[in-house]
Amino acid sequence: MKRRDFLKSVTGVAAGAMVPAPAIWSAAKADARSETLLIVSEGGPNNLDIHGVGTNVPGYEVSWNCYDRLISHEMKSGPGGVPYYDRDKFKPELAEDMNVGDMSVTFKLKKNAKFHDGAPVTAKDVKWSLDRAVSVGGFPTFQMSAGSLTKPEQFVVVDDNTVRVDFAKKDRLTIPDLAVIVPCVVNSELVKKNASEKDPWGLEYTKQQTAGSGAYKVTKWTAGTEVIMERNDEWVGGPMPKVKRVIWRMVPQAGNRRALLERGDADISYELPNKDFQELKAAGKLNIVSLPFSNGIQYIGMNVTKPPFDNLKVRQAVAYAIPYQKIMDVVLYGLANPMFGAPADRATDVSWPQPTKYSTDIDKAKALMAEAGYPNGFETTLSFDLNFAGINEPLCVLTQESLAQIGIKTTINKVPGANWRTELNKKEMPLYTNVFSGWLDYPEYFFYWCYHGNNSVFNTMSYKSPEMDRLIDGARNAAATGDTATYDSDVKGFVDLAFSDIPRVPLYQPFVNVAMQKNISGYQYWFHRRLDYRALVKA
Repeated sequence: MKRRDFLKSVTGVAAGAMVPAPAIWSAAKADARSETLLIVSEGGPNNLDIHGVGTNVPGYEVSWNCYDRLISHEMKSGPGGVPYYDRDKFKPELAEDMNVGDMSVTFKLKKNAKFHDGAPVTAKDVKWSLDRAVSVGGFPTFQMSAGSLTKPEQFVVVDDNTVRVDFAKKDRLTIPDLAVIVPCVVNSELVKKNASEKDPWGLEYTKQQTAGSGAYKVTKWTAGTEVIMERNDEWVGGPMPKVKRVIWRMVPQAGNRRALLERGDADISYELPNKDFQELKAAGKLNIVSLPFSNGIQYIGMNVTKPPFDNLKVRQAVAYAIPYQKIMDVVLYGLANPMFGAPADRATDVSWPQPTKYSTDIDKAKALMAEAGYPNGFETTLSFDLNFAGINEPLCVLTQESLAQIGIKTTINKVPGANWRTELNKKEMPLYTNVFSGWLDYPEYFFYWCYHGNNSVFNTMSYKSPEMDRLIDGARNAAATGDTATYDSDVKGFVDLAFSDIPRVPLYQPFVNVAMQKNISGYQYWFHRRLDYRALVKA
């Protein structure tokens, strides 16, 4: 299959400025500034390996840029003309050829592909890496199962340069699932040398250093402070990136990050308060990109297995007590799509995300609390991820104030970003806010992750409903067989059930906001919402 056939084969600065901004540039780093990209953000990675235990969202950015996958997505023009990944079109990365059969897909590897240490990339490396992804457990293994990739036996070495992936069943998510971050190809011989009986997949080794064939490699990582990545000049996964070096610095104070941008000392920043993004956009000295998360929701989650949130009326009371519009105005400055206040007479769409019919109604919330047996309320904790405190903290403060009006007294629990995923997966937090954005942009994929009862990693509410599972599974099967009527009915069914059982309350569809100097071009929106350095250009 030629490449052209491959592509068709699958369809507040004032206060901040008073604080001295941290020194970023040393003389040694300044000499090649035109080829160096300086990024500042609030938090950084806690692990360099996407397969690691509890790897946080910033860790995804490292993995995406330092490891290759067999295939990736083509780009299309998105909102405002910004390049946006095309969920239905794929292009080669480590593979030079893909042949999709009835119950398998076969990949021919690029023969000149090498790992960062110069070792050739072989089919054995691909199989070992995919075996690792379906075997390590936790998020990586569940992600693979989302595309019905569950057993090492599904990955077959045909020859040194050819690998076959056998389908467990017909599933339209299988091919797209091979293009997400998790099925990255790891230097198996290098990692095995650094593995042990207790750590057969070498997770401790790859937590601290990259072992891939990607466009960049980590040359220095100081947790919580800085990541330095250098371009891999032997990369064959795509056009050679223009940026030779990436310095990613963690600058916790938003005012300092904004000051660095405005002085021209930093090239790119995200995770600023939305107020800053609006002001910077109005000032016109920087390029500001604001795009909605694909398949994404910020929500308030409740643990439905423990009192008082095992009581439906309590959950409904919370849904009516949340100060939705105040959050939109005071925290987000309009940079989000509201997911509340849908017209009462509007039927459920065959889409996701879509708004609920809830809106702020304190009197109704109080009545529900009384009906639930909590007329005087109760005490609980409200938790959030400190890595995204700029949004999460004011959101939680406003929610705390509003819940107090119906007798729910909350203590805000600020969880360090490095621990957030681990704490979330314990499923012990009674009340919390979080974002989930499905990498594969299909409603049934989002609900498989967040509402299915089979111990889903992101079903952090511990919600279980046989009817919900039936509808999600039905939609997935209908999508695979092309049964549009059943698919539409099941999608509407599981959205309605999620809103009536309300184990989590959708708040809004967040925007990715990125501020860049005027001489930076090539920004692309990806499903993982992190930066892709490979396309960025610094004039």
